[in-house]
Amino acid sequence: MNRYKQLAVEGRELTLYLPPSYLEYDRSYPVAYVQDEGDMFTDCLNYLNHLFATGRLEEVILVGISTTNRNREYTPWPAEPLLESNPPFGGEGRAYVDEVADVIKAYIDHRYRTLPAPEHTAIMGGSFGGLISMFAGYWRPDTFGRIGMLSASLWYEGVMDYIRQQGKWPAEQRVYMSVGQLEGAYKQNAQKNMFVNNVEAHRFWLEQGVSPERLQLAVDPDGTHDPIFMSRRFPDALRWLFVGEAEEQASAKGRAQHEDPDYQEKQEMHNNQDNQDNQDNQDNQDNQDNQDNQDNQDNQVKATLFSVPGTLTWSMQSDVTGREYRIFIAEPMGPPPEGGYPVLYSLDANATFGTLAEAIRLQSRTPRGIPSALIVGIGFDSDSPIVSSERFYNFTEYADPAELPVRPNGMDWPETGGVEAFLTFIEQQLKPAVERRYAVNRSKQALFGHSLGGFFTLYTLFTRPDAFSRYIAACPSVWWKNYALYQRWEEGKNRLRQSGERKSLRLYVGAEEKPSMVKDARELYAFLRGHEEVLETTFDEIEGEGHVSVLPTLISPLLRFVNA
Repeated sequence: MNRYKQLAVEGRELTLYLPPSYLEYDRSYPVAYVQDEGDMFTDCLNYLNHLFATGRLEEVILVGISTTNRNREYTPWPAEPLLESNPPFGGEGRAYVDEVADVIKAYIDHRYRTLPAPEHTAIMGGSFGGLISMFAGYWRPDTFGRIGMLSASLWYEGVMDYIRQQGKWPAEQRVYMSVGQLEGAYKQNAQKNMFVNNVEAHRFWLEQGVSPERLQLAVDPDGTHDPIFMSRRFPDALRWLFVGEAEEQASAKGRAQHEDPDYQEKQEMHNNQDNQDNQDNQDNQDNQDNQDNQDNQDNQVKATLFSVPGTLTWSMQSDVTGREYRIFIAEPMGPPPEGGYPVLYSLDANATFGTLAEAIRLQSRTPRGIPSALIVGIGFDSDSPIVSSERFYNFTEYADPAELPVRPNGMDWPETGGVEAFLTFIEQQLKPAVERRYAVNRSKQALFGHSLGGFFTLYTLFTRPDAFSRYIAACPSVWWKNYALYQRWEEGKNRLRQSGERKSLRLYVGAEEKPSMVKDARELYAFLRGHEEVLETTFDEIEGEGHVSVLPTLISPLLRFVNA
């Protein structure tokens, strides 16, 4: 079976794309119906295949739908043309949407393995295609629960009035919007409102009570009303609209690994079964006899790499900055206790997660183990344990180079100042996603950071103390921006008093650190001890350990602290 083919359904031409694993596994897939023959996915299909293959994007069936006349089928009601020489807009959008819902979707659901429910069904498009996708969400929420509006033509006559009349979106729908800041900038007609109307619609929906978890607006600062920007945002839209799909499947895989010790072996056996319809599988079988095939050798090496049972990985993109994060999960063994699992959010997960996952797996074994806890590691899209450029951006508040010492290597400092955006990502995206999958005890949430991550941990404690109840800062970079943390504390202590909850902080430093780091940690502890009424602080200076070697020595006391 060809994964990429042309169809005709009652005279309507369709472009069908089946994801890579469709021919390998007997499972069902979400579906995205895309306007304008699916140009937005055919223009970036190689990139989509790469994202699917690397697990950075949930696999979906894509259906491109042709149109005989965009100005007629993609508009919600008749309107006068923008130019006198053009015909008027036809306004036949409702009939078109009903055809997609009742004819085209019915055909696809009957012929292919789909997840037909609204929460697994998207309708998407750009320009007028984005406009009619929005109306499909309003008119047919029974069918379309995921709406993609890329550069949607919200300038169209009467659209903003309609949005205000409707109020917020139907419950449970997820909506992705994107727009370029230069769209309409050089127009003199109604299209000049392209950018401002998209921003206004987004603001209005939020004011009506639509959760930011269900509504996303991405703005391209240099974006114009061109297909290049719409296609560029298409993978982001898929990731946002179907984020729950990827998390659910990852969680199911993790649970299977817990419950079945032979899971990995069974999975590999399943993956190697012959599939007569799958030419790709046949090619792979042929390659096993080719000793000179380096790609196949690489795949064999990767198949034997060690992994910690009961762990899984997500890929998440920040709605604020668009940056990618690699999220590592160590799922607890056994049912959640009353009130939910304690949870530890650990920064620099590329470096720390493996040690934490093995430690909690071993130490929480019954009957005498510590209580089980959920470990959530926040890392970066890299195989390096330390990703310096991302750490300097995500973990710090902005500092002018004059506010920082000369770097030891003499090079310029990387980009800084993303601490608020990163913290917002954790609070508004990551934690809700975790809590949708696991029973979490919100009164036992801990944050752990090391070095610059220690700065971030203290910054969070001082600026948003209610984000976590327990904080662990190892070898914190107190020196950042001329010791700006002390200035943050002045407001922080008032926030702690207002919270009505006494927080707990554990400070660690290796005795073999640079003397200045040890001195900074000691002085910070002495300073914070004077505020025991709002913050319980302990300090350990660990003999014989340096800046990095201190980390393994912290794991056991850290896990006990999380469970206390």
